[in-house]
Amino acid sequence: MASEHGFYARIFRRHAHPVSAWSRLLSAPLLLVPLWTRRWWLYVPIGAWFAVNPVMTPPAHDTSSFATRAILGEESWTRDPTSEPTVLALTGAATASLVGAMVASYQHRKAVAFAGTGSFVALTLWQWKLWADRFARETAPRAT
Repeated sequence: MASEHGFYARIFRRHAHPVSAWSRLLSAPLLLVPLWTRRWWLYVPIGAWFAVNPVMTPPAHDTSSFATRAILGEESWTRDPTSEPTVLALTGAATASLVGAMVASYQHRKAVAFAGTGSFVALTLWQWKLWADRFARETAPRAT
């Protein structure tokens, strides 16, 4: 279980910066390059990028960005992932899409790799919408 104020939460606050969130999502196709080219060493810089990305920016200073609200909603969701079964299903589908794209890349099936990557991004954006909605619900002023 994640702490709201611990190390994990601080990483999420930095990753919630729009530059970090969007660049990480749009970097997903990089995972296919070593498979397509058979240059396995490319996973070293790609892995480094994915490791540095969530902490390369300062914490988000406000929640005006959709990406910021989505990532902060994701951080909340990680404390109780079973609370939203739709997000769990989308996570599985997005993962399957990306794995399928990676297999297709290895097989040099360009159209399938492209479609799988597009599906992954679309499903991830759907997850972001649900997480942003969660963040809005949790931060909405309470009527007394």
